[in-house]
Amino acid sequence: MKPVLSIVLVLALLGCNTSKKKQEPVISKPIDIAKTPVLNLEQAHALAELPLHCINTEYPNKLSQTLGGDEDLKSPKVLHPAFYGCFDWHSSVHGHWSLVRLLKSFPNLDDAEGIKQKLLHNISKEKIEAEVAYFHRKHNKSYERTYGWAWLLKLAEELHTWDDDTARTLEANLQPLTDLIVQKYIAFLPKLNYPQRVGTHTNTAFGLSFAYDYAKTLNSSSLKSVIEQRAKDFYMNDKVCPISWEPSGSDFLSPCLEEAALMKRVLPLAEYKIWLQEFLPQLSDTSFNIETGKVSDRNDGHLVHLDGVNFSRAWSLNKIAEDLPEYAHLSNVANHHINYSLPSIFGDSYEGGHWLGSFAIYALNSVSE
Repeated sequence: MKPVLSIVLVLALLGCNTSKKKQEPVISKPIDIAKTPVLNLEQAHALAELPLHCINTEYPNKLSQTLGGDEDLKSPKVLHPAFYGCFDWHSSVHGHWSLVRLLKSFPNLDDAEGIKQKLLHNISKEKIEAEVAYFHRKHNKSYERTYGWAWLLKLAEELHTWDDDTARTLEANLQPLTDLIVQKYIAFLPKLNYPQRVGTHTNTAFGLSFAYDYAKTLNSSSLKSVIEQRAKDFYMNDKVCPISWEPSGSDFLSPCLEEAALMKRVLPLAEYKIWLQEFLPQLSDTSFNIETGKVSDRNDGHLVHLDGVNFSRAWSLNKIAEDLPEYAHLSNVANHHINYSLPSIFGDSYEGGHWLGSFAIYALNSVSE
């Protein structure tokens, strides 16, 4: 019996070792140093054309609407007088954010005054009141939760930090909708028992990250507190995120990296380093690499999402590396991702052009800041 017992013990130990090996991260070979992408005035002119082309383009349009009756059958411009363009509501919102960000960064942007007038025309007091009313309808309580909510707060944050008279008017006009979205976050998050770990709109970590940025910038203590608590509730015990499973076929967000970028925001740096080493241990290796998302057809509205995943991976990687010199090599991976997709969004089909400019701007800003 003793020899048999010994064999069983050896096999059990071998099985344990095999299990451990399966969990070890696979480190790629070192990659070439990528050219650092720069958001300069020339790039800004080209990127501004993308939202300018779509913020007042009503069709094609995806309303994502729940109908309560015939009275809800109205045109996009009637339902959403401020944010009816760019194919859908959230893309219109971040199209407006793009213009604000570019004007803020480049006051000499081509036709800057004309762009300001477009923003004032769309984000007027009366039109924002109509947008607020839409959210109060019986079937619209969860409309654009939480992707559109997140971009609305990012727009509000950008206006708040823009030192310009136009920004003060726009911020005041937008305020009722901003306040409503803040209230919706505070009411919703305590009821959310489980986060959504997807690579598309409903990703919880992405929605919390942008909302947290707003709360921190505006010193919204109630919103900041609830996000910190729920982020820890959802993600504090996560380990060994399966980033090798990413991306899925139409992802534009990385579930693993968005989560890591969120936790970077809410945890003290020393605590975050411990958490990150357990969550994505492979990131600490200077040889870390992850292949860019490959787009096979940029006329396909879902397949072109993978350009978006390249931009969002870049901004997440740069956020993770921020203030952590030992993770500086992640910026090179981010640069490769931006450089792969950036040339393709200019002259692109409407399927990508109506939204990818915003992702590119946010990614490029993550490099320069």
